[in-house]
Amino acid sequence: MPRPVPAATATLRVLRYLSTRPSPVPAAAIAAHLDLPRSTTYHLLTAMAAESFVVHYPEDRTWGVGLAAWEVGQGYSRQEGLARLARIPLARLVDEVGHSSHLAVLHGSDVVYILEERAPGRPPLVTDVGVRLPAHLTASGRAVLAALPASQVRALYPDRAAFTDRTGLGPTTPSQLRAVLVETRRRGYAVEDGEVTLGFRSVAVVVDSPDVRAAVAVTWEGRQDVDTERIVEALQRTAEKVADRLR
Repeated sequence: MPRPVPAATATLRVLRYLSTRPSPVPAAAIAAHLDLPRSTTYHLLTAMAAESFVVHYPEDRTWGVGLAAWEVGQGYSRQEGLARLARIPLARLVDEVGHSSHLAVLHGSDVVYILEERAPGRPPLVTDVGVRLPAHLTASGRAVLAALPASQVRALYPDRAAFTDRTGLGPTTPSQLRAVLVETRRRGYAVEDGEVTLGFRSVAVVVDSPDVRAAVAVTWEGRQDVDTERIVEALQRTAEKVADRLR
């Protein structure tokens, strides 16, 4: 079982407490309510303020919830709404192609899976809801990255240290990733073969929406003989339906 991180736990407790208050509160009140040392509370608040998760009001000597915390809440609302809107289109996609499908959103240099529709009789996948995977290794991540401006991709992957590995396959340098994304844009969809899980393949299409960075993907066992062109056409229709629902 992972060990708890006291500072991280205390930070989250402070943020949760502030989110329940009708107005900003003094640091002393936060420390007393959470049974934290005053010095620790001040250190936590200062660090959180530097990242805009809390705001300090010096005239009143109080602290309140910051813009970054609001943005996190908005992100959750968008993802939850996206999952609801995409559930029926993904279920129909699975019925049509007979393979499992999932919806993922870009979060930093990872993708987070927010919806999965399992095809009957198909093996379980690592792309369960809530799982995070390196975007550069997944078809979903590549579909989204290929739609981003080059400057944003460079910011996410500035050097070799930004690249992680799962199976020994996939790009390991910025130039290799650029080549993958160029080919993805040329093709019109993203592919992944054994880079997430050996023996499994995926194809993905980006959801064309200015409000979310998401992609729909289909995954199957690599040994299966599938009509990739048919799957891609079904994916494109599904991604368009999801984008239409978002609008």
